[in-house]
Amino acid sequence: MTTTAADKGVGPLLRAWREQRRVSQLELALRADSSARHISFIETGRSRPSEEMVLRLAEHLDVPVRERNALLLAAGYAPHYSQTPLDDPALDSVRAGMERLIQGYEPYPALVLDAMYNVLAANRGILMLLDGIPESLLEPPLNAMRLTLHPEGMAPRIRNLGEWRGHLLAQMERQIALHRSRPLRELYEEVAAYPVPDTGSGEPLEGAPYFALPMLIEHEGRVLSFISSISTFNTPMDVTVAELAIETFLPADPATVKYLQSLMS
Repeated sequence: MTTTAADKGVGPLLRAWREQRRVSQLELALRADSSARHISFIETGRSRPSEEMVLRLAEHLDVPVRERNALLLAAGYAPHYSQTPLDDPALDSVRAGMERLIQGYEPYPALVLDAMYNVLAANRGILMLLDGIPESLLEPPLNAMRLTLHPEGMAPRIRNLGEWRGHLLAQMERQIALHRSRPLRELYEEVAAYPVPDTGSGEPLEGAPYFALPMLIEHEGRVLSFISSISTFNTPMDVTVAELAIETFLPADPATVKYLQSLMS
């Protein structure tokens, strides 16, 4: 979609993002300190926006950093945001900081993901949850969605698989709407087509009044309960950094806390 629009210039791209965000030309003009007439001229190709205007419109439309570069290229400008490989020395401090953070969460599980849900780093809490998964699913690159939803992965051990699977697929749908990524769409179609193991999880959750949907997973005869939280970098200036996410799994009940702490003693 982006490539097709880019071939025609920046106007169709900006119009597509504006319509995706359900923002009128007038509303966007007010946000960007411009006029609806000027926005219309940009979208129809009658006016070429300045580099500053492209970035301003992208910011007010909440366009992902990677796609802001695409907008600039379509308008005839150089990319504004770098895309540094994660193993580049320039990102040493980023890698070290993420490693310290996920290790600091131990014994609670934590991992670092990229935009395709590939696992870039994980702590010992995550490795515990992967016990018993076939080696074929653990070959790099590890993908969190495949590991979780594959019928030979974690799925058979997730007690509330129906609800958790629905949550993950809805999360991916939101990401696809935001990034409009074809590879992410293909991953979604793959994992959504996995057969769903019969875990007896069709009944609603009972017990503690959870404040968020937990993942209930069996481990060595116990049912552990986790609440997932995802963190991203604020105001990133690099495509790679912008697409990193740190996911942590916090215990949702005292029994899970006690068990995880016993593993570290």
